[in-house]
Amino acid sequence: MLAALYAVLPLVWLVTSATKSVGDFSTTGAFEFGQFNLGANLSALFSQDGGVFLAWIRNSLLYAGLGAVLGSLICAACGYAIAKLDFPGRRALFAVTLAGVLVPTTALALPLYLLASQLEVVGTFWAVFIPLLTNPFGVYLARVYAEAAVPGEVLEAARTDGAGELRTFFTIALPMMRPGLVTVFLFQFVGIWNNFFLPLVMLTDPKLFPMSLGLYQWSTRVTQFPQYNPLVITGSLLAVLPLVVAFVLLHRQWRSGLAAGSVK
Repeated sequence: MLAALYAVLPLVWLVTSATKSVGDFSTTGAFEFGQFNLGANLSALFSQDGGVFLAWIRNSLLYAGLGAVLGSLICAACGYAIAKLDFPGRRALFAVTLAGVLVPTTALALPLYLLASQLEVVGTFWAVFIPLLTNPFGVYLARVYAEAAVPGEVLEAARTDGAGELRTFFTIALPMMRPGLVTVFLFQFVGIWNNFFLPLVMLTDPKLFPMSLGLYQWSTRVTQFPQYNPLVITGSLLAVLPLVVAFVLLHRQWRSGLAAGSVK
């Protein structure tokens, strides 16, 4: 119950605070509703700075949605190859992948920036999007799930019938890996949606910011301009909603994918 309260109470605070005006923040308690001002807050949120928040929503959906789909497919292909294909250096490749899980993402920011600078993509959509397509932890999960969920006999039967490796992967292995793929997708989606440091390093144009970075920029103005306070809180509430929806819609397959192999 304590852990549940620790997770839920910030969301409750967001809901109550998003309904308050600037004056209500100093006259009401943290979990009290003030004069219902949610409509005005939403209107101000979408009109502030020329409606840039709509661009932040679009960017976050592109980064997280498209990045999670493509990244999950890449992770599934890599995990399947390591688990089911016999090629030289397979174990060494998996060891390197595990080592990549241990490297914090902030440690990679400077090397990624230098690479993006050489490719002349700093300050563009691609400087943030391309690095998000790789995830060593996703490859590890896909490898574990492919090992447990894809029988080798089925793959041998497909090859005997003349199916190539790509067709075997897309038509046979990938459907069997679907619960594990959902788990990888959720980890990718949440990680990219909450990604902050990489856009902070790569981007300078506010129109390319994701919501996490854009709301942070607004939050730095709260001390001088209190009118930004309800905007930041209302925007944070909207930023949380897609994560809640994704977990509610996919939680059954996510749980089964996360527990794959636990009873084997």
